[in-house]
Amino acid sequence: MFFQILLYALITLCIVFIILSIFIIGLRWHYASKKRKCPSQFSIAFFHPYCNAGGGGERVLWCAVTAISTTYPKVKIVIYTGDLDVSPDEIIKRAKQRFNITLPNNLEFIYLHRRRWVEAENYPYFTLLGQSIGSIVLGVEALRLFQPDIYVDTMGYAFTFPLFSLIASCKVSCYVHYPTISTDMINKVILQKGKRRTISYIKLVYYQLFAHLYGLVGWFTDSIMVNSSWTEEHVNNLWKRPLSTYKVYPPCDTSDLQSLPLERQKNKTMKIISLAQFRPEKDHPLQLKAMYHLRQIVNEKLWDNIELVFVGSTRNKEDEMRVVDMKDLCKHLSLENNVKFKVNVSYNELKTELSEGLIGLHAMWNEHFGIGVVECMAAGLIMIAHRSGGPLMDIIIENGAGQNGFLATNEVEYAHFIHKALLLSDSQKLSLQKAARGSVNRFSNQEFHDNFLRAIQPLFNIKKFK
Repeated sequence: MFFQILLYALITLCIVFIILSIFIIGLRWHYASKKRKCPSQFSIAFFHPYCNAGGGGERVLWCAVTAISTTYPKVKIVIYTGDLDVSPDEIIKRAKQRFNITLPNNLEFIYLHRRRWVEAENYPYFTLLGQSIGSIVLGVEALRLFQPDIYVDTMGYAFTFPLFSLIASCKVSCYVHYPTISTDMINKVILQKGKRRTISYIKLVYYQLFAHLYGLVGWFTDSIMVNSSWTEEHVNNLWKRPLSTYKVYPPCDTSDLQSLPLERQKNKTMKIISLAQFRPEKDHPLQLKAMYHLRQIVNEKLWDNIELVFVGSTRNKEDEMRVVDMKDLCKHLSLENNVKFKVNVSYNELKTELSEGLIGLHAMWNEHFGIGVVECMAAGLIMIAHRSGGPLMDIIIENGAGQNGFLATNEVEYAHFIHKALLLSDSQKLSLQKAARGSVNRFSNQEFHDNFLRAIQPLFNIKKFK
């Protein structure tokens, strides 16, 4: 009886596999035939459903678009976006306002109406799997609307790779800001103990199965770009494609920010600048708690002269509510007189804030890279970042003659290093500022431009399109 059931199961699996194979072959033939019947300009499409968000990921997108448009002017550039409430002109204008990036006017925007399928709030359980399946739904819509020659995912939707590679016969590339699943996430579950042991075990099995699936889809990309040593390590562990993986640091506007004067005006408020989108993982509450601890260790006169300024963008109503919650927390901690919020500011306003700042603050655990960290350092701020991820592995040097900042792990350590930075002599501050500024040239726009093109050039017929 057991062998009969096993035989039936194997036969069923074989039938499903054959049907699925025929279906994929049929779709592949359909899209190949469609491409032959309607030959068009060679095209590259960027999959970035939140292209108007105004964060570091969007800077990467627009700098990548600029690199392609200047190097391959004959290539058609398409952006898949889910920002239905803004026009192409508004998106281009925001890129200029937020990042000081001038985009080509011939960009084509393909609007996707199923973006809700990738929003985390729709998946209270098994969120990673839900969003990944949702990205396939969104990818199907994108492919139906436009079939490119090269497909580039710049937001981390890896489960769309087989769709465009296997079915649409596209060359596939990706820029990975952080892997959807990481060994750090798995190890964190392993270390969990106590009453929730059963839930932790289920979560561990789920994560491990998802990691295997994530590892499989990574094989459907031709060129992989990662933004830091931390991301590179995790992606290589999961996708095992080191020969196709390129470390391409994100573009940071170092040249413009490096023109700001290092010496701050005296007799003015000592500003601490926190530069990050208002997303939960950026851990703004930790920075407020650090300010609360700082108040306990400095005298009243110094405290009255300290101001923390949160500078960042909001993507949606959830982010806007997060800002409201932060303001409430300020009042709860009696910090409202020493904390300000600058939301969705222009690039010029950002420069003004950075030019007046003395200390930069960044608190995200396992930040995949840290564009905001680099921008603060380029502007000459004394940087205090989290002792993990990109800041630890790529950006901040804590000791020796090359010290360019500080690393902390909790609110007490953050408060300690803020206090230490405030007490430095003018010459010590200037030395640290110069070291910070001098260390960020490797993260410039030009470096990104060159390294991005080096990674994606193999997907182009250079003679035809240059």
